[in-house]
Amino acid sequence: MSTIAATRPLPENRISPVFRFAMLLPGGLVTFFLILFALGLVVFLAFRSNDGSLLGAGLTAENFLTVATDPLYWTVTLRSLVIAGLVTLATVVTAYPVAYYLAFHAGRRRNLLLFLVTLPFWTSYLLRVFAWKIVLAYNGVLNSAFIETGLWSQPTLAFLNTPAAVVVTLAHAYAPFAILPIYVALDTIPKSLLEAASDLGARPFTSFRRVVLPNSMPGVLAAALVVFVPTVGDYVTPAMVGGPASTMIGTLIQSQFGKANDWPFGAALSVCVMLVILCVVLVARGADRRFGSRT
Repeated sequence: MSTIAATRPLPENRISPVFRFAMLLPGGLVTFFLILFALGLVVFLAFRSNDGSLLGAGLTAENFLTVATDPLYWTVTLRSLVIAGLVTLATVVTAYPVAYYLAFHAGRRRNLLLFLVTLPFWTSYLLRVFAWKIVLAYNGVLNSAFIETGLWSQPTLAFLNTPAAVVVTLAHAYAPFAILPIYVALDTIPKSLLEAASDLGARPFTSFRRVVLPNSMPGVLAAALVVFVPTVGDYVTPAMVGGPASTMIGTLIQSQFGKANDWPFGAALSVCVMLVILCVVLVARGADRRFGSRT
C-alpha cells in the first residue's frame, strides 16, 4: 500500500511554487525571447521610417501604405499564395496514399518505412534543393535521360527556372511534414469503425469515403498548414530553381533586409504576410471544426 501511495502524483496544491517556477522558466524564456520579443521587434520596425540606422527613425504608416498601393507587392503576394497552394495540394495528395499504406498495410515493415520517410531530415534542406537543380538543369539528369532515350535531340530550358520547378522542389522537400500528421490521424482511427462498416455491407471505397477520409481530415488540415505556412515565405528555393516568373514574397523581404538595407519596409512586408497567413489559419480552423473527426 505504501509503495502505491508513493508512486501517486502529488496534488497540484502541494507542488512547491519554486519548483513550478523553475519548470516554467526555460519555456517562458524561449517563448519570450525567440517568439514574442522577435515578433514585437518586427512590428515595431514596421512602423519606423528608414534613415539608414538599424531601428529606423520616427513612427509612420508609410511602409504599409506602400505595400497596399503598389501593385507589385499584390502581384508577388498572390503568386506566392498560388505557388504555396499548389505545393500544399501536390504534397498532401501524394502524401496521403503513403500515410494510408503505413497506417493500414505496412505491417511489420512500418517502422522501417517510417524511418525511410524521416530520412530526408538527416540531410540539409539546401542540399535537397541543390540536388533538384542538378536534376532539372539544362545539362542535368532529366535532360540527359530524355536525350539518351531519344525523346528529343537537344536539352530544353523548360524544366529549370520555372514556377513548376519551385512547386516540385518544395513538394519534395516538405513531403515528410505532410506524411507524418496524416499517418498519425489515420493510425488513431478505431479499427472497430472499419469492421462495423464492413459488417453493414460497405464496400472498401465506401468505407474509405464515409469512415476513413472524414476521420483523417484533422491530419490532412494539419499537414496542409505545416506545408503552406513555410512555403509562402520561402526564398531559397525560388532563388535556386525558379526564375523571374517565380519570385515570391519571401525573396522581396530578404532583399529589403539584405541588398536594400531597408529593415522597416522589410518588416512591414513581413507583417502583411503574417496577416495573410493568419487569415488562412483561421479558415483552416473553421474547416477543421466543420470537417473534423467526430469519433
